[in-house]
Amino acid sequence: MNASQALPVQQLRPQATGPLQGVRVVDLSRLVAGNMLTLQLADFGADVIKVEAAGSGDTLREWRETHADHPGGFDGWWRTYARNKRSLALDLRNAEALGWLRRLIGTAQVLVESFRPGTLEAMGLGPDELLALHPRLVIVRLSGWGQTGPYRELPGFGSLIEGFSGFAHKHRGANGTPQLPNLAMADMITGITGAFATLTALREVEVRGGRGQVVDLSLLEPMLAIMGPDVSAYAATGVDAEPGRKIASPRGSYCCKDGLWVSMSGSTDTMARRVFEAIGQSTLFDDPRFATNAARLAHDQELDAMVAGFIAGLTQAECLALFRRHGVTVGPIYAPPQLLADPHVAQRGVYVQLDSGDGSPPTVMHQVTPRLQGTPGSIRRAAPQRGQHTAELLQELGATPAQCAGLQRQGGIECP
Repeated sequence: MNASQALPVQQLRPQATGPLQGVRVVDLSRLVAGNMLTLQLADFGADVIKVEAAGSGDTLREWRETHADHPGGFDGWWRTYARNKRSLALDLRNAEALGWLRRLIGTAQVLVESFRPGTLEAMGLGPDELLALHPRLVIVRLSGWGQTGPYRELPGFGSLIEGFSGFAHKHRGANGTPQLPNLAMADMITGITGAFATLTALREVEVRGGRGQVVDLSLLEPMLAIMGPDVSAYAATGVDAEPGRKIASPRGSYCCKDGLWVSMSGSTDTMARRVFEAIGQSTLFDDPRFATNAARLAHDQELDAMVAGFIAGLTQAECLALFRRHGVTVGPIYAPPQLLADPHVAQRGVYVQLDSGDGSPPTVMHQVTPRLQGTPGSIRRAAPQRGQHTAELLQELGATPAQCAGLQRQGGIECP
């Protein structure tokens, strides 16, 4: 049986609420960072309205994993990061449709957009105009490089940022080739940072009685914020540290004799001593070459070879049992099948099979995170079809069914 099939099937909880109930978010963003940002808000009760282009929709819908069981590709990105949202499909080149968007923004506390800088102004929806009409509105402007600076109008996908930020320089392959991460790292980090920024700006409005404001959220700066002190160290010393260097020794990933891997870190003197004891080399700590982290880093290749050689003689299970018995920080390196089968992941309900209620097979996705004990988030809606809520939302704004039908005939909106 596939490990995912053992997961409990969770039903949607449409009546559930959360601490952000009453916050309306108009999401004009596309792809990963904006969807990650608004997912955090939606999971905790915000009414996130995903404004998509009629006829095409958010580009994230097209990010599909190819698989024989899914001839059209599996749209796991959309199913996960668009959950708990409503879809409004508009052609923003249509004046009437743009008018309804203006009216919608007037009902919102937050607007999120990821157009190239200047596009919002060209649409007649610039921050000055919006804040004059809605002075409590929080406007999150998401872009690759920020709203100012010489690169502001350049394309800014996460891959460019992961290279520019120094991440690829710091993480090199065996042949020295700079490596980009095999995930949307810059976008994900920016999305989480943006959710924090949004709530900070909302607190200024709702708790302190302040005004709305613009959040200038680039992909670049959150990525730089997690890169550690490399730039600070260079500014202080004039030395660019070697790519691929370690911050502690012994530390690394090691292959066991059954072909499985473990990760281990002896990042403190106490932990390093435990590693030495576990590999039967307790006297190493008395050797000046290995007595401090700085000394161990200077002799890392020699130490790493000793640790790797010892672990290579054990199975993964034997290695974990031995090192844990000695109190060493060690863990298995997993792929998805092992992750889904792990008892800790299962007991905490980290993943769930979500029943969308439309007759399609349940979708495995991560549970709401972080965990709030008193006011937890919930999964209330499955990811929407393009334009699924268009008529519903326009009628909430005062449109009649006849107006919706007429606008659909013009191509200004899309309803399924």
